[in-house]
Amino acid sequence: MNPRVLCLVFDGLEEIETVAPVDLLRRAGVEVIMASVLGTDLVTGRCGIALRADRTLEEVVGESFDLLLIPGGPGVAGLREAGQAAKLARHYHDAGKPVAAICAAPTVLHDAGLLEGCRYTSHAGVRDELIHSLPGEAVVEDGNLITSQGAGTAVAFGLALVRRLCGAAKEDEVRRGIML
Repeated sequence: MNPRVLCLVFDGLEEIETVAPVDLLRRAGVEVIMASVLGTDLVTGRCGIALRADRTLEEVVGESFDLLLIPGGPGVAGLREAGQAAKLARHYHDAGKPVAAICAAPTVLHDAGLLEGCRYTSHAGVRDELIHSLPGEAVVEDGNLITSQGAGTAVAFGLALVRRLCGAAKEDEVRRGIML
């Protein structure tokens, strides 16, 4: 059975940070469900690009996934206010499953209490809050936490997720397929 990833989608997400990892994972044969936290099938990213969710988050509650993916962008502020993403991150972490966050989304991991004593990175815009973020690293893996800096590191981040779920050989295959 192929690995399954739950990707949260919401208004104000960073489009590249969502689409690049989802695309790379799907190329590797991973089933990725983009679940709208808004309960709507369309979300609008920070650059005005509309993305269609596969399902709503409410519809997938209780289903089994192997990894939680949280994109970044200015919409992360709303995720934090609602608190649902932090609860999900904590649930996945406590179940021994990987949690991946890029750009501003590591603040959700912070809210869930997952960053203490861990190595991680984030977007420069949230480093005042995430004071131990590693600015010189595009992708940081520490146990079951996988973090990345932002839009410019989205492909490296996506490939790290492929490697985590499918192994180095599949990552190399995907890498060759995209001419990287």
